[in-house]
Amino acid sequence: MKRFSQLAFPYIVWAALMLVLPMGLIAMYSFMEQGNSIISFSFTLEHYVKFFTDKDFLLILWRSLLIAVKTTVICLLLGYPAAYFIARSDEKMQNILILCVTIPMWINMLVRTYAWIGLLSEGGLVQQILSLIGLGDIELLYTEGAVLLGMVYNFLPFMILQVQTSLSKMDHSLLEASADLGASPAQTFWKVTFPLSIPGVINGITLVFLPAVSSFFIPKLLGGGQYFLIGNMIENQFITVGEWNFGSAISMIMAVIMMLLMMAVRKVEIRNRGGREE
Repeated sequence: MKRFSQLAFPYIVWAALMLVLPMGLIAMYSFMEQGNSIISFSFTLEHYVKFFTDKDFLLILWRSLLIAVKTTVICLLLGYPAAYFIARSDEKMQNILILCVTIPMWINMLVRTYAWIGLLSEGGLVQQILSLIGLGDIELLYTEGAVLLGMVYNFLPFMILQVQTSLSKMDHSLLEASADLGASPAQTFWKVTFPLSIPGVINGITLVFLPAVSSFFIPKLLGGGQYFLIGNMIENQFITVGEWNFGSAISMIMAVIMMLLMMAVRKVEIRNRGGREE
């Protein structure tokens, strides 16, 4: 045990310097008056009041949560069948399909998102394909649909891999037992397969929703600055406006929302295991 503690010490130091300290500074800045330094700390709730009393800020928060929910639902609807197909394939085919899913992730997310600008722009490949079926006049780039497409494209692999891992660990003798007892394939799926895959679904939802709700460069590139989300607002406060205190307050609000969501997901996961905490 002592040996384990010694090995964990470098990580604890790293986590304290890279995670705890920055979060502590952001929390401190969020409660400071604009222009004050850490030395002359003056406590205030002004920045939090400013956020929750401005309808525009609340609208941006609601829009961010809404598009994150849409992204998560679409990723689940697309990712679960893909993960199910991969899990039901033979081992060699599974490796090939998983490689196909993960290959795009080898490329930087920013580069992948930039590629969609060319595909969705006027005269781009997607619009040319739509023109063949008489839909070439549809505006694709700098819309909510473009932002949603970019998020689904970037975060879908996280959902597929989590669900596929959960399905692969499933005891297939349970499926055989269900069939022996007279259950149809649909009944077997809803009564056996899906409940056993819920841990993977929950992990996938977490890994998709959390980055989607705080994403800033995807809406900035594919939304063209016209589709403003909470991540863009935080970036704007720090880089453009220079109001670090207000930006820190928004960051803390998002951190609290994410922690509450993770706690809710954790409770659902514990309930799914019959109330057993691991």
